[in-house]
This record gives sequence, structure tokens and C-alpha cells, in this order.
Amino acid sequence: MDSGTVEIITGRERRRRWSVADKLRILAECDAPGVQVAEVAARHGVYRSLVFQWRRQARDGLLVAEPTPEFVPVRVAADRHGEAIPEPEPVPPPPPSPRVTAAIEIELPDGIRVRIGEEVGLVALRRVLAALRG
Repeated sequence: MDSGTVEIITGRERRRRWSVADKLRILAECDAPGVQVAEVAARHGVYRSLVFQWRRQARDGLLVAEPTPEFVPVRVAADRHGEAIPEPEPVPPPPPSPRVTAAIEIELPDGIRVRIGEEVGLVALRRVLAALRG
């Protein structure tokens, strides 16, 4: 008797366009120790014969990563009228940002304020307070 269950069998997707980066990433997965090409291919929905074809292309230098764009130094030697452009003055580095430190501010009855940073030791603080009282 039929149980009413329908089984859908799916195959691998055909004619997918893989980017060079995707191909190289899949090949890198295949190169890991103990990994089987068939497992990696199945995980990505690609035939293992295609993975071997990509491997052959990579070995033959036909499948290579696109070069990473790089910045190169540029120097303008002359303006459009052929006159030399003076080199700009080097820009000094910005001053270091002030270090935020903990501080205590004490206001004495006569209005004098004493601000003490965390780098001041207890002995020095006692001397300053004694001098202000005296």
C-alpha cells in the first residue's frame, strides 16, 4: 500500500559559474590533510571531476588568484606647463593625545584648589597638604 510519501531526488546544479576565488577556496579545502575531494565536492554541489579539472588548471598556472590592488607612491615632477613643482614640506606627525589619568581635586576652605594626579605618591601628597595647612 502507498504511504503517500514523495521522495525528491536532487542532483548537482548544472552550469553554475564559479568565481576564481570560489574555485581556489574549494581547492584549498581539498588540500587539507585527511580531506577527500569527493566530500568537498559534494558539500559544494559540484562534481569531483570538475574539482580535479580546477586542480589541473591551477597546477598549469591557468587558475590563479587575481592580483590584489596595491598603492604605490606617486610623485608629480612638473605641472602641465612643464614647470617644476616644489616638494611639499613634510607634515609633522600629530602630537600624541594626552593620556587620560585619574585625578582628585581638593578645594580647601580658603578657596585654594589642589589637583592631584594618579602619579603623585602618598608621601608627596601629605607634604603638599601639610604645607597648605601651615
